[in-house]
Amino acid sequence: MTRAAPAPTPRGDLVVATPRGLYCPAGDFYIDPWRPVPRAVITHAHSDHARRGHGAYLAQAQGEGVLRARLGADIRLQAVAYGEAVSINGVRVSLHPAGHVLGSAQVRLEHAGRVWVTSGDYKLDPDPTCAPFEPVRCDVFITESTFGLPIYRWPSGEDLFADMSAWWRANADAGRASVVYAYAFGKAQRVLAGVDASVGPLVCHGAVQVLNDAYRAAGVALPATHRVTDDGLAPADLRRALVVAPPSAAGTPWLRRFGDQADAFASGWMQVRGARRRRGVDRGFVLSDHADWPSLQRAIAATGAERVIVTHGSVPVMVRWLREQGLDAGAFATEYGGEGDDDDGQPDAARSSGAANDDDGTEGADEASGTASALSYKSENAIENEAAGAESTSAGRLFGKDSGNAVAAPNAPMQPPPPTHRAH
Repeated sequence: MTRAAPAPTPRGDLVVATPRGLYCPAGDFYIDPWRPVPRAVITHAHSDHARRGHGAYLAQAQGEGVLRARLGADIRLQAVAYGEAVSINGVRVSLHPAGHVLGSAQVRLEHAGRVWVTSGDYKLDPDPTCAPFEPVRCDVFITESTFGLPIYRWPSGEDLFADMSAWWRANADAGRASVVYAYAFGKAQRVLAGVDASVGPLVCHGAVQVLNDAYRAAGVALPATHRVTDDGLAPADLRRALVVAPPSAAGTPWLRRFGDQADAFASGWMQVRGARRRRGVDRGFVLSDHADWPSLQRAIAATGAERVIVTHGSVPVMVRWLREQGLDAGAFATEYGGEGDDDDGQPDAARSSGAANDDDGTEGADEASGTASALSYKSENAIENEAAGAESTSAGRLFGKDSGNAVAAPNAPMQPPPPTHRAH
């Protein structure tokens, strides 16, 4: 199949898509790049957004422990507080809560009178394990759309965890362990914080427990959790346990230690008919660390942005819907949101044509949007030419430091979602 030549990206954009990742030409740095780069600003520590091999990292301070646990304690990392401004080659950069997982951040970029915000992954639902989403006013908003279809509407956390706790209690009374498969970083801790811990012991897979420790070190309150090998856990205790494990633990010898058991999967994909059956579990709990359809609309509206660029997820539907609302909408091809044990990810059957389909990702992007200028990758040579001569301000610090003034995002009240249009 012959791929159409990419159209040139509009000059002057603060963020462009390249084969290495989202790039800020004015500041000469990348945001959540998927190829090794000299300077990377990281929105959060899930593996599709935070990768090994970058020269230097900038990330939010609360997520530092998780990021080092996943990428290595010796990475060159500059950690900043929410709202703390950093100057990178004249671009003012600050991180603001995304509500996705511990330390997750939206990246605010200000340069030459323009403000862009890259959302990373985010959610609006209450979550005691991370800072809540903070609307940030901007001219251009780059948003995810993992669950960007009208069918995705999450139940309240109160109802969901009451249901999960009742299921656990019924199993415990019958002498069966309850196994909940939840992604190790973020989802697992949310489950632990949400269930009724009085039902029985909470036993965690090692991949979850190491992240529990990082959460506690960051000041997040979690109930007491155990490894299956801990002293003092009798077989009778294991039969009453809620076992929290990553999906990769399914079918492994580790689970046999719990004897008779019922299992469940916690994910936003559980709202899709047949997802539980395909996973082969007894129960499906609709729990996501991403925004559902109404929350995506509310978050986008709260930014006040006139231009919106959609990255991963249900890209064509979201772009079309935003255009119907009168916004200038387009898409970037990225490599975020792959299926894995670290995040909700997109199952293969649910991947949109807007996700990256091959190494350079341009094919999927061309299908996702009719605005070629918002889609095409900027050539590396063009980027290097633009960045040449930019004077670095990072002496003594990996990314430099602003004048010391924190960036307080204007209070942007969250509005009810606008009327939903049927997706075609």
